[in-house]
Amino acid sequence: MDLSYTPEEEDFRARLRDWLAKTLPDLPPKPSPGDWPGRRAYDLGWQRRLHDAGYADVHWDGTPGVRLIFLEETEKAGAPYVGANFVGLLHAGPTIAAEGTDEQRARWLPPILRGEEVWCQGFSEPEAGSDLAALRTRAWRDGHDYVVSGSKIWTSHAEVADWCELLVRTDPEAPRHRGITWLALPMDTPGITVRPLRTLAGSAEFAEVFLDEVRVPVRNRVGEENDGWRVTMVTLSFERGTAFAGEVVACRRVLAELAVEARENGRWDDPALRRRLGRLNAEFRALWRLTQWNVSAAEASGGVPGAGGSVFKLRYSQARQELYDAAAEVLGPDCLDLDRPWTLDRLSSLSYTIAAGTSQIQHSIIAERVLGLPKGR
Repeated sequence: MDLSYTPEEEDFRARLRDWLAKTLPDLPPKPSPGDWPGRRAYDLGWQRRLHDAGYADVHWDGTPGVRLIFLEETEKAGAPYVGANFVGLLHAGPTIAAEGTDEQRARWLPPILRGEEVWCQGFSEPEAGSDLAALRTRAWRDGHDYVVSGSKIWTSHAEVADWCELLVRTDPEAPRHRGITWLALPMDTPGITVRPLRTLAGSAEFAEVFLDEVRVPVRNRVGEENDGWRVTMVTLSFERGTAFAGEVVACRRVLAELAVEARENGRWDDPALRRRLGRLNAEFRALWRLTQWNVSAAEASGGVPGAGGSVFKLRYSQARQELYDAAAEVLGPDCLDLDRPWTLDRLSSLSYTIAAGTSQIQHSIIAERVLGLPKGR
């Protein structure tokens, strides 16, 4: 597989760099981390700028090289991350593009790309996290609607979302993987209660969502009834395979900054630390190559990432935690100061071996789907 960039892709890089250099100085100040309405407005505003400049659909319609160049250049330039647009751009949108009807794609995809609507993810439940197929949120048909009751937890950006990609159980008698349906839920529907959850880092990007006989039109179903598990695997393949790609570039930037800090504060004299940072440099270079391979392989197989995404997710989660452990070593006692760079990132990194499927789940996926080992009993 050729992972080099074409002349056309390098031309795209040059145009993007020029646009970023002209655009970023005019951005308004970032809102505070706890101001989610402000962050929603900021993130949607950035997405609208991308849309108006012709860069909004890079994640979906660009070549693998164009997508990776976009991630490289925007991160290196310090451009805003997708933020509140994370689920819509990197989870729900690609899933609808792959599995939705023409009408669904026409309704939901343009507002995501134009920076008009935010999506959240309603998958996990109090007793169905890594074992997602154990979900209990129930939906039954009533004419042209599903009536939904249950609860979700760790719902990203629910307090500012317009839509929710929602998993429900539509056939409680079927084997648990076969009775699940994927719905698009309008978050202003009567019967929805959202309760923000505060994380260890002090932010509240997650929430509990309670659903009390919420009516969802049948036309909002993506895929067939009771075929939601297959559609969910498409969503999770995007989440694990490509959604974290930009963060690899960010980690490489942080690693370079750590080396500068270590030279300035004298900790660079420790040969063990230098070896640690050198190994992490090799680790993230390899992860970027794996990202290139995964994106290219997905393009060759119809646009949906495969089980290689689990290989990436497993190793990236661990490498990110190791990176911020190294940051704590570089900072020394200052690593307890929440106002110092990297301190809050270190706290948030603890979630990466849990979010988007625990590392234990990724081990099982790799064992069964990559190595062909038998399922455990």
